Amino acid sequence: MYAAMLNKKIVLAVSEANMVNTGQKNLNIDDYRCPHCHKKVILIISEQKAAFFKHLTSYSNAMGEKEEHHQSKMLLKAALTAAGFNAQVEIPLADGQLRADVLASEKLAFEVQCAPLSDTEFRHRHLLYSEIGVTDIWIVGQRHYLKKKLKHTQSIFFRKNKLWGNYYLEINPKKNVFCLKYNVLQEPVTNNLHYQVKYFALDELDMKMFWHFKPIKRDYPININNQKKYLRKQLAQKTKLGLKIGELLYCKGLTVDSLPDEVFSTWRNPGEVDSVTKFLQK
Repeated sequence: MYAAMLNKKIVLAVSEANMVNTGQKNLNIDDYRCPHCHKKVILIISEQKAAFFKHLTSYSNAMGEKEEHHQSKMLLKAALTAAGFNAQVEIPLADGQLRADVLASEKLAFEVQCAPLSDTEFRHRHLLYSEIGVTDIWIVGQRHYLKKKLKHTQSIFFRKNKLWGNYYLEINPKKNVFCLKYNVLQEPVTNNLHYQVKYFALDELDMKMFWHFKPIKRDYPININNQKKYLRKQLAQKTKLGLKIGELLYCKGLTVDSLPDEVFSTWRNPGEVDSVTKFLQK
């Protein structure tokens, strides 16, 4: 579709793409509508062919996981294809033991995870990818979105590289974007996370930008007293963490106050054992 309605007027995809490319407007901030059915459409910009509009199915906030998963795969495939990948969906691999959600190339696959996933099932699928020499990139739906505190079920989706540190990928098909949460670190004792965020549109331009994104990573401040306060609370309430650290402190003949401040100021990777336990187990 090479034309759409915008503010009750017909606009051409080529003209709208030119305005985006010259910085006169941001991609898909306008409410484009199909001239025939009046449903929402989005602008797709590609170097491989002329710009065009395509329908974007609208979902309510209660989007089902199957709908979210399907829409995410289709949008991701479209963005990768526009960026020059020969992307395909639902491709069987490893003699049928594995099915890639989106196979971008012979050596690169994207797994879109919207439903719950056990550690065992993740390890099984990840190992199969490794055995056939395919890099698996996991991108999660709204069930697994990263917030202020780390959940155990989220730990498996983290990856790490030199540019981004620990990073985490999320997809939002309703907004036609995916999100990179990078430089992710967990506080020494608590489940609190600190991270930076960068959003990318699911289109050719931002997909290419994503591969070459070089951020400036921030240093996060840490409040040592808050870490000690949290630990004391765990000890007093005899939580699982409190009982474990309490036993270690007793065996070492130590108290919270006798621990060095370094223990309460050392950041950790998401899901790693807390810094106090690590120190006491040395």
